[in-house]
Amino acid sequence: MTIGPVQLLVVAFDKPDFSGEIVQELTRLRENNLIRLVDALAVRKHLDGTLDALQWSDLSVDEAEGLGATIGALLGLGVGGEEGMEAGAVAGRAAGSDGHLIPEEEVWDVAATIEPGTAAAIALIEHVWAIPLRDAIVRAGGVPVSDGWIHPLDLVEVGLLAAEDLEPV
Repeated sequence: MTIGPVQLLVVAFDKPDFSGEIVQELTRLRENNLIRLVDALAVRKHLDGTLDALQWSDLSVDEAEGLGATIGALLGLGVGGEEGMEAGAVAGRAAGSDGHLIPEEEVWDVAATIEPGTAAAIALIEHVWAIPLRDAIVRAGGVPVSDGWIHPLDLVEVGLLAAEDLEPV
């Protein structure tokens, strides 16, 4: 299975107002083969402390096991060399056996960190659109050195830092 760049997205909702718009947009992106949800988990804590949790993935169980094995092998390689790689692959395959890479227990970890009346979501989003670009870069001999996302508030922060540098001492 070829996999494109995967983004980890964590979103907090201080005053959740879910209308279905997020799901519609994810559906549009998925139907246009721009993204694939490797795994996603959303948790909402009601004012009375009760929880709603939703987990979904576009991966089949076989794909989740295969990707889990790959992730586990890479982590294991870093931890314990070749021996760690083999153990990591086995553990990763087992972790994906339910069709998800985010453990179900994560619901409780997320729930413990959010206040009543709020919600949070964790998503692993594969950027399918980037696979041909990545492959072209590799064929041209390129190696990614860095990547990241720049959000509007990041630019405001850069502007504030620049303003401090321009202030007279």
